[in-house]
This record gives sequence, C-alpha cells and structure tokens, in this order.
Amino acid sequence: MKITLKDGAVREFEGPVTVLDAAKAISEGLARRLCAAEVDGRVVDLRTELNSDCTVTFLTFEDEDGRGAFRHTASHIMAQAVKRLYPEVKLAIGPSIADGFYYDFDRDQPFTPEELDSIEKEMKKIVKENLSLERFTLPRKEAIALMEEKGEPYKVELIRDLEESAVISFYRQGEYVDLCAGPHLVSTGAVKAFKLTSVAGAYWRGDEKNKMLTRIYGTAFTKAADLEEYLTRLEEAKKRDHRKLGKELGLFALMEEGPGFPFFLPKGMVLKNTLIDYWRQIHTREGYVEISTPMMLTRSLWETSGHWDHYKENMYTTVIDDTDFAIKPMNCPGGMLVYKSAPHSYRDLPIRMGELGLVHRHEKSGTLHGLMRVRCFTQDDAHIFMTKEQVTDEIKGVVRLIDEVYSLFGFKYHVELSTRPENSIGSDEDWEMATDSLRKALDEMNLAYIVNEGDGAFYGPKIDFHLEDSIGRTWQCGTIQLDFQLPQRFEAEYTGTDGEKHRPIMIHRVVFGSIERFIGILIEHYAGKFPAWLAPVQVKVLPISDKNSEYAGRVYQELKKNGIRCELDSRPEKIGYKIREAQLEKVPYMVITGAKEEAEGTISVRYRDSGDNVTMSLQEFTDMLKDEIENRK
Repeated sequence: MKITLKDGAVREFEGPVTVLDAAKAISEGLARRLCAAEVDGRVVDLRTELNSDCTVTFLTFEDEDGRGAFRHTASHIMAQAVKRLYPEVKLAIGPSIADGFYYDFDRDQPFTPEELDSIEKEMKKIVKENLSLERFTLPRKEAIALMEEKGEPYKVELIRDLEESAVISFYRQGEYVDLCAGPHLVSTGAVKAFKLTSVAGAYWRGDEKNKMLTRIYGTAFTKAADLEEYLTRLEEAKKRDHRKLGKELGLFALMEEGPGFPFFLPKGMVLKNTLIDYWRQIHTREGYVEISTPMMLTRSLWETSGHWDHYKENMYTTVIDDTDFAIKPMNCPGGMLVYKSAPHSYRDLPIRMGELGLVHRHEKSGTLHGLMRVRCFTQDDAHIFMTKEQVTDEIKGVVRLIDEVYSLFGFKYHVELSTRPENSIGSDEDWEMATDSLRKALDEMNLAYIVNEGDGAFYGPKIDFHLEDSIGRTWQCGTIQLDFQLPQRFEAEYTGTDGEKHRPIMIHRVVFGSIERFIGILIEHYAGKFPAWLAPVQVKVLPISDKNSEYAGRVYQELKKNGIRCELDSRPEKIGYKIREAQLEKVPYMVITGAKEEAEGTISVRYRDSGDNVTMSLQEFTDMLKDEIENRK
C-alpha cells in the first residue's frame, strides 16, 4: 500500500495502518504534534485506518483543520465537565470556531463567573485522566434510542433530521458520549492550555423563534505561553471595544428604539464625513462619477436582478398602491438603471460610477454587534462598466486603489479569490472567463492570494481583502466582484467598433465596505487615538487660568480661521484636570496658554502620543498641523 505525502514523497506499508501509526513510522516527533489528517481531501481522525493507496496530509495545530480538531476536543471536555457538575443540563452543539470553541447548553439560569471557574477545574481533572476518545456508529433508530435514554432532546432532534438510511457517528470519552462527526484528538490529555472566556445567549439553531440557550465560549492552545499571549490580546481588544470607546468619545449611540440602526452624534459625523471627503477626492482623481439611487424600488427590479429569489429573507418589503416594493439591500440594480438611462458607445467605456448608498438588510437580532453588524449602513459602492478587453486593467486599478487606502490607515492585508457557489446563476463559460480574469489580474500584479472555493457571489466570482489591525485581528472589508450576469438580466448594451450592440461586463467593488463598520474597525485599530487629519477634534485650547482666557480665545479663533477643528476649554478648572480630560478624549494636540506664553506671544503644545510639551509660535504650529492634515500623515 502506497501513501503519498504532501511533499510528493511516497511511503509503502505492508497492510492496513492507522494514520497515527503511519506518522510514527515517519517521525515520532511529528506523531506527537499531530491533531488530525487529511486523507484524499477529507479531514479524519488519527485513528482512521488506511487500507489502500491514498494521499495524506498530516495536520498539526499550525493548520486550520488541525486547530479545529484540537479545539473541538476541548469543547467536548468542557461539555463533559458541565454534565459532571450539572447533570440536569441538556446538550445542544459545541463546535470549534476561529479563535476557540463554544458549547450551547439548555439551562434555566446562565452560568456565573464562579461556575465557569468550577467547570475549568473539572476540565483539568478530565485532562489529567487522559481519557481516550473513541468513535463508534449506530443506525438512526438506535442512535435516537441512545440519546433518548441519556435525556438529550436536542441531539434527538438533530438525528431525526438526518436521512432514514444514515449511519450516525458518536464519540465516547469515559462516561461522556456525544453525537459528533469529528474529528477529535486521540485523548483528552493533550489539551492542557485552555480558558473559558465568556457566556452569552444563543437561539437553538440560530432561529429567534426557538428557545434561548446558554453558550459558553472558550479557547485552547498547545502551549501555555500561546494561551497567555492570546488572553493578553483579548484584554487589549476589550479596552479597544468600539462600542465602549464610541460612547466615551461621543461618536455614536445604539438605542433600543432602533436596534441595529446606529445614531451618529456630532463628533461621529465629523469622522464619517472626513472619510467620505477622502473617498470622494480619490475617486474623482481616478475618473469615477458619483450617482445616487433611490432607497426603495419595485419588486420587479429585484426579480430581474435575482435578489428577490436569492436574498428576499434579508430584505425589508412594503406595499405601495398595491405594488410590492423593497428597500434596497444593495446598490447595484439602481446602478444598472442609471447605466441604461442613456445609450453608450465603446468610446464611453469604461464608465466608473460610485455611490455612497444607504442600504438596509434584515439581520437577526442575535447577530447585531455595535457598528460591525447593523441593519442599515452606507456602502461605498462603485460599478464599473467595460469591455472584455478592459477587464484586467480595471481590476488592477481597483486593487491599486484599495492598497492605497489600506496603506494610509496602516493596515496589512491578505487577499482571497472566491469561486463559483452552488446557488449561482449564469453559464459555465461566463463563470470560467470571469474567474480567469480575476486570477490573471492578481497574477500579473504578483499579489499572493488564497483560493476560497465556492464562496463567490451568486452572480460572479470575487476578490476579498482581509485587513489585519494593530493587534493582529483580521476583518473582511474591500471586495471586487466580476459580474457577467446583471448586464444580461437588465439587457445593458453598448455600441461596439463594429456598429453592433454588445453586453458590457460589470465590476462591483467596495473599498471601505460599510462605512459604519470601517469606522468601528478604525476605532479599535487606533484605540480611539485617530491621526490628526481624521480626529473629530484636532486641538484643545487650554488656558491655565481666567487671566489667560482672552489670549486663549484669540488662539482658538485663529486656529478655527485656518480650518482646524478645535475646542476651547475655558472652564474654571485646574490645568492638570483639563489636560487629563483632553487625554481621555484622545485629542491629538493640546495648546496650553499661560502668562508666559501670552507675554512672549507663543503657545505650549502638548502632544497626545508622546506627552512632550514644545513651545512654538502659533504660526509654526498652524503650519505644522495643516501640513499634517492636508497630507494625511
């Protein structure tokens, strides 16, 4: 029997062998680090028996699927600990997730922090017991009987949803048995570094019509040092939480009267409008024209675009004069109507149309999260109409623009190419051409990318940009989607060089993505300490005493005259208190005026980030700050 490894090497074995034994034959060190394996493209347990020629990739904690098996095992250890301590609790589901794992439990009261400590202690006992995880299968009828016997109604419901002929997979560790497809580690003893991090509510199966369950989140690592580093980063993330900082800095409010519909406050509007001004400047430079399309359009439009069939559950609808309407969840169909409002020639193409469109999407209440997941947001859309020959150059132009924007804010990023999903529309030929065009543009720009199979939009493949912020978290923001379908559905045309009518090709793209979400990301990226060009208040003028108020007022007026966003704090408070207040408000510069400064005609400038105090003339400071703002330093 031949086993082909990831590097192409081939190992021969006499007969059937488990994945773990095959790894041990290659390297004991490798075997000790293994979490799972991929056999002929399928992720499996290390106990899986290999009995014919196959291709095997060994997976450690460094691999995504290896981490998944490790943390999935941790979720079972947690569930076993909960059942030992609280036998009356009912089990729901417990998968691994990006940064850890969770398990949903049916319990009348949420778990307290003290109870989480108890669960962790019991988990440590289970790890110390080094229990083997054993997989076994049962026919559907016997599987249901087993879970009914154990009093697990949620597991029974899951099994009943499977086909009559299904063979059901379970995992046993000691007295604990769970319905699970796996894969898992060989034993509980490997999961030594873990932490339960939080408790939340979660509807059974994500449906708000179902019962609210209690979800315990946790994380697990192979090394205590890695766990400690992660927890430190988690604490830093809490300090940077945009909901907390947004409230403290007076940027936005989230109100019960509008769940998922954020209210922007005056300082938040300054921030938002500054981003929009920047967006308009670079798009004008790149040859975009700006349009605005209605927020509500008839059902027939959304049927033509395909959204009524593919996206209706996320759309808000209403009836006007006996006609169905929908509030737009996307800007693109309106952009198509604008394109069709006038005839076009090949000489007009490419046409780059930008729109800062307010869109609404029906998100479930349990998924709402500050500015990151809302029900209405401003999408910085653009739609580019072009010929086939122009596709590669236009994609490159968008990639360069996105790179320029992300570099300005100090973001690193990685790129994913997402291909045709199952529910797609359009011909195989169009999809192949569209995907090859995106791939070609990325290859010609020497841009590294990951292929994300089957995750494209229903109308075309896409390039997604995932930002990395200052504490290492990633966020999906920019996207470029190539679309052959909407121009066909809307019968969009241009006159070609041959005098005949042709279909344009369309790019959908965003840079910020959602301006609201991008603001949330920026708040956390900068921890509220925005660069001066972006800060809602760029300077605080602080007179040391009432005697200096008149001079401080003149300084304030001069700064305002030069277009600098500033505030004057003339309250009869001590200067130390005023400085602390300005620091809490994260204002980039404090201008302090006292008797000495007034006598010399100078100002004392305190820098937010360094804490340095520098004496200079008002003109020097104004020139320095205007240069910093105009050049977005």
